[in-house]
Amino acid sequence: MVDIDTVYQKVLAFANKEQRGYVTPQEFNLFANQAQFEIFEQYFYDTNQFRRIPGNDTVYADVDDMLEEKLQIFENVDVNSTINTYSVSSGVSTLPDYIYRVSKVQSVIQYYGQQRTIDCEILNTKDFEAVKNATSVLAAKDITPVANIKQNKLSCWNGTSVFVASFITYFKKPSVVSWGYYVIGDKALYDSSTTKTTHFELHPSEESELVYKILKFAGVSMKRQDLSQAAQSAESIQNQQEKQ
Repeated sequence: MVDIDTVYQKVLAFANKEQRGYVTPQEFNLFANQAQFEIFEQYFYDTNQFRRIPGNDTVYADVDDMLEEKLQIFENVDVNSTINTYSVSSGVSTLPDYIYRVSKVQSVIQYYGQQRTIDCEILNTKDFEAVKNATSVLAAKDITPVANIKQNKLSCWNGTSVFVASFITYFKKPSVVSWGYYVIGDKALYDSSTTKTTHFELHPSEESELVYKILKFAGVSMKRQDLSQAAQSAESIQNQQEKQ
């Protein structure tokens, strides 16, 4: 978790330096949510990029482990009892809004008298339809089920029918952040009560990047190119250091 008031105070201190401008709470909350989502989404691109690097040297392993640690904050599993509360029609499950990206789909089957949890291979729509229509050894079976996600709808196929998954492992969207406040006179003062304030869910190491991104957005909003460029430069330097 990253404390939202700490980030806001740093943003204000930097933006007010040399009278560059004031970031209102409303503007900060808007920029803060955009910054958090950009950082969160970048994890997936970075993971894909680093896993394409040949070999597995110490630097790669360190970066990959770091990204995994940051993503684990958002990883959850919905079990069958929860999945059955989704909107389900003819075995097709509509994924709820809190799911950002599905990483694993599993089914529970009886195999030689024993209960087993089987991974469903997640296929693109073309391959999924091909497997559904296959009549050869390529056809799906209970032991080799397949899955497809199209327009936020999850379909699982076991060779004979579409079925509801037993487990869905996914990354949830970050919660909407909010710097809560109350006003005395014309001054906004921080309100730490949980009914008004929601902190960043990101890893603590992301505090600096949050500050830089929010300042960059604020500079664009205030038409202060110097502020935007300064924040962009600081953000770029930090990103380069992290990925070396």
